[in-house]
Amino acid sequence: MSIFEALMMIFWGTLYPFSIYKSYKSKSNDGKSLWFLLIALSGYMFCIIHKIFYNYDSVIFLYIFNFIIIFADSCLYLRNRIISNKKSY
Repeated sequence: MSIFEALMMIFWGTLYPFSIYKSYKSKSNDGKSLWFLLIALSGYMFCIIHKIFYNYDSVIFLYIFNFIIIFADSCLYLRNRIISNKKSY
């Protein structure tokens, strides 16, 4: 296990809870990109697959945790899009 990989995952993972909180409270997608979220999800999915097949270690749990957080942020993005569309009528 690389301590630097683990630290990177911890620091990167701390960004998304703030983003999720802001999206949940504001019910807005200002400053967000669905494409960015989907690309990040894909990247984490490929990292998880790599960890499973080629380099399994405990950092995989940080990748899984970050994947779940970004998935939740993506769901909030879709929820906020629905809310925004209802307001525009």
